[in-house]
Amino acid sequence: MLNIVLFGPPGAGKGTQSELIVKQYGLLHLSTGDLFRKHLGEGTDLGKLAQSYMDQGNLVPDAVVIKMVEDRIATEFTAKGFIFDGFPRTVHQALALDQMLLKHDLSITGMLSLEVQASELRIRLRERGKTSGRKDDQDDIKIENRIKVYNEETKPVADYYKHQDKYVSIKGIGSIASIFQLIMYELDAFK
Repeated sequence: MLNIVLFGPPGAGKGTQSELIVKQYGLLHLSTGDLFRKHLGEGTDLGKLAQSYMDQGNLVPDAVVIKMVEDRIATEFTAKGFIFDGFPRTVHQALALDQMLLKHDLSITGMLSLEVQASELRIRLRERGKTSGRKDDQDDIKIENRIKVYNEETKPVADYYKHQDKYVSIKGIGSIASIFQLIMYELDAFK
């Protein structure tokens, strides 16, 4: 089973590349953003709580995210594997993910980290904000906060996977197709 953490700052292209990976490899896409929207759309307490943090450009607390992810993993026993997009965002979440997967005799195969400079991220997020309607992508203060939060709170997760020899750096600049070629090369090496 192929279980991949697709990692990178906001605007690095995780969602775009996840779609291609799912199509090519048949993995189940597990996006915390999608889980948040599902819970919000259903009006669950977890969804409302998550939205209050997202609206401020902050990370959703670990306990909320972990509960959403655990609920999803528990219902998908026939999946060929998972691609985790936007999760884990903290070392605590990475530890919790390892523990959750272990309960099902699973583990993370590898982390693919999309590397993109902050100046490019700002451009991509503003552009996405114009087309997606996402308020957090339309506000420069929130964009700066999201990049800052990523660098301070999320980036250390890469070290967690480096220590497990599961970290792979992917240049996230170029065409969508050329970046996907780099990703496929690494995913095929995991097999």
